[in-house]
Amino acid sequence: MNNRIDLRSDTLTTPTLSMRQAMAEAHVGDDVYGEDPTVNRLQDMIADLFGKESALFVPTGVMGNQISIAVHTQKGDEIIVESESHLFHYETAAPSVISGVQMYCVQSHKGEMHLEDISLATRSLEYYFPKTALICIEQTHNRHGGTVLSLDYMKSLHTYATAQHLPIHCDGARIWNACAATGIEPQEYGKYADSFSVCLSKGLGAPVGSVILGSKAFIEQARHWRKLIGGGMRQAGILAAAGIHAIEHHRPMLEEDHLHAQLFASYITLNSGCRIANSSGTIDSNIVIIDCGKGLDPQLLISKCAEKGLFISMSRGTCIRAVFHREISMKDIKPAGEIFCSTFESLQ
Repeated sequence: MNNRIDLRSDTLTTPTLSMRQAMAEAHVGDDVYGEDPTVNRLQDMIADLFGKESALFVPTGVMGNQISIAVHTQKGDEIIVESESHLFHYETAAPSVISGVQMYCVQSHKGEMHLEDISLATRSLEYYFPKTALICIEQTHNRHGGTVLSLDYMKSLHTYATAQHLPIHCDGARIWNACAATGIEPQEYGKYADSFSVCLSKGLGAPVGSVILGSKAFIEQARHWRKLIGGGMRQAGILAAAGIHAIEHHRPMLEEDHLHAQLFASYITLNSGCRIANSSGTIDSNIVIIDCGKGLDPQLLISKCAEKGLFISMSRGTCIRAVFHREISMKDIKPAGEIFCSTFESLQ
């Protein structure tokens, strides 16, 4: 058993030796001038994977989302977001600060906002309403438990948005997990949103970076915004090399993370009084949401588990979250389950 089993997030992945070697040997240039060959290769690779015209490497997923919102909108606009989205909960109200827009939150089942609810949220053209300028979705959906938005849903949303002349932005922080879970290629998902922000530093295991995807015109505007908010990087090929290595070597490992999450959830279900609270009712990908019930302080459970070497995090309400990633092996599953279940029982 490892002394520490850390399931707080898949952002905890660290570079492998081969990834570090790729970073050390990367050919670099000045990316602000567009002259870093490794950054350019990464951008072209991911644009091609998603069937998009162009791409832009940025330091973080939050920056990728916020740049995309800024390009799609003007000050005083309104954007439609899912009520449990990362954009709404974890990006420090950045749309209001950076883009000067407000968010209209729509509740959903497992991250899929009903088209009727989106229609009700879409503003009419009276001058005293803000202009609805953008619809945002999240794939996979973090707070719903790594749920995968179905391709059929994305198609229907795209049809609605096109008819309303509304662009769609996809926060694709874990879209690689969606591809691994469904077998659907990125290019297919790429058809049904105007822009994407895809992350390299979660399950794929790169230390830094996300990539924005869209049309050539969109990415040219995104490049301006990246520089404006301090995201212009110089010899960034050292970081981009890690992203290339992650895509080429780590994508197949995501399926193992999903299996480990399923096995852990099964252990918890069989050996504790807790309920698995993923919105889909299943473990779609690498995130497990566990409802501890109303009679127990989840923060106390988290701290007691940490004392025994299992690190988990809060989700929402009475729920905690466990996220599986390439640092967690099959041999960690049972010890993690034992620590959780014994600690939960001791607090009853």
